[in-house]
Amino acid sequence: MSFKSFNFEPTLQEGLDAMGFDRPTPIQEMAIPVIMQGRDLIACAQTGTGKTAAFVLPILNKITKSGSNTLNTLILAPTRELAIQIDQQIQGFSYFLGVSSVPIYGGGDGIVWEQQKKALETGAEIVVATPGRLIALLAGGKMDLSSLEHLILDEADRMMDMGFSDDILKIVNYLPQNRQTVLFSATMPPKIRQFSMKFLRNPEEISLSIGKTAEGVTQSMYSVYDGQKEDLVRHILSQKPYEAVIIFASTKDKVKALYKVLKKQFDIEAFHSDLEQVEREKIMSNFKNKAVKILIGTDIISRGIDVVGIELVINFDTPSDPEDYVHRVGRTARADKEGEAITFVNPKDQHKFVRIEKLIGMAVTQNPLPAGFDAGPVYLGEKAKASDFSSPSGGNKPKNKKKKKFGQKPSGDKKENVSDSKPRTEAPKSYSHPKPETPKSEPSTSSGSEKPGKYGQRKNVIES
Repeated sequence: MSFKSFNFEPTLQEGLDAMGFDRPTPIQEMAIPVIMQGRDLIACAQTGTGKTAAFVLPILNKITKSGSNTLNTLILAPTRELAIQIDQQIQGFSYFLGVSSVPIYGGGDGIVWEQQKKALETGAEIVVATPGRLIALLAGGKMDLSSLEHLILDEADRMMDMGFSDDILKIVNYLPQNRQTVLFSATMPPKIRQFSMKFLRNPEEISLSIGKTAEGVTQSMYSVYDGQKEDLVRHILSQKPYEAVIIFASTKDKVKALYKVLKKQFDIEAFHSDLEQVEREKIMSNFKNKAVKILIGTDIISRGIDVVGIELVINFDTPSDPEDYVHRVGRTARADKEGEAITFVNPKDQHKFVRIEKLIGMAVTQNPLPAGFDAGPVYLGEKAKASDFSSPSGGNKPKNKKKKKFGQKPSGDKKENVSDSKPRTEAPKSYSHPKPETPKSEPSTSSGSEKPGKYGQRKNVIES
């Protein structure tokens, strides 16, 4: 099946051809016809499968066909990064259409706020917003949603995890009842389904690989003590000249600390909530352009970054929520590319990793620690319980034996005896990483440097 099978308006199809879009992904193939028919929809698919295009393309087609020049569509996203990302994709798809969009999000300075208000005043057919900032605009009477025809909720599970349920219901009360509502999510726990029934009407449902990671991801784990993690991440990053790596840590304080350690040796930037919005956008732009090779951050970037060609994801800390693991790992192997995901599991987090394996439906290969490292903790697998390592030192055995190989001096610590333990899965005899294929570059959906199309200048003036 090709995109031409959807019979999009010629100008939209022209844009897809120019961007090299040929065949739709499974979620696009299933969701686009439903949205074009005007049906409400609940769609669940793993991250990195093209969900944004699945709802943006049919909406753009409807706007183009109707010739509407009023506010037509509201897209809600959990984070400013995702809102900006969606807006950039809309810019790319609508280059030949004359359809405009504007991202509305908090955290910026007064200039950004004035730009957002100006873009709304001059008119935009599509608004991409975070719930908190949109509530502020609606409460202040700054937006008229009476002409709205479509409501899209992207990453609905994340919005609920972040406590936006009440805000979403408040926003829905401002919208016309006669509208089309579409909900996209990477996971579909019962609470999402129950919540969606409050404002969707007889929705069609699509579910693809709920809780599963992309097929192109090579997943593995190391059973380690916290004191071994820094040496191990340095060792992994030193194995080859990676072009794009994301490291996830559990807190922004840990992000800052690890950044200070790694920046002495690697081209790396830290991404966290203490940064000003301008700084965050600059870092993200540099990472997308490969000016920065390694990005370290919290889960704030697991759902707000769409970069094709990420070779490696390292979970420096095991995520507490198994669904967050799916989103972290989903940053690599996007658009049918290949990638690698490595997770560090300390003793007190072993029960978390068991839950992750149950969600993704597979046992993740355990790698042996590289030569020169002390033995790590025994991985208990199903026998691991949250209470097994409740002591303060459960995951914090003193740092790895100080070897000259890693820039340290011997300490004389004894190795843990693990001779009677057996690995739970077959692991390679020697430490190595598979070399992922060098991904081909794809056309950017950002219009930052593009000239106006033949249908005129875009209305929004916000540069992300």
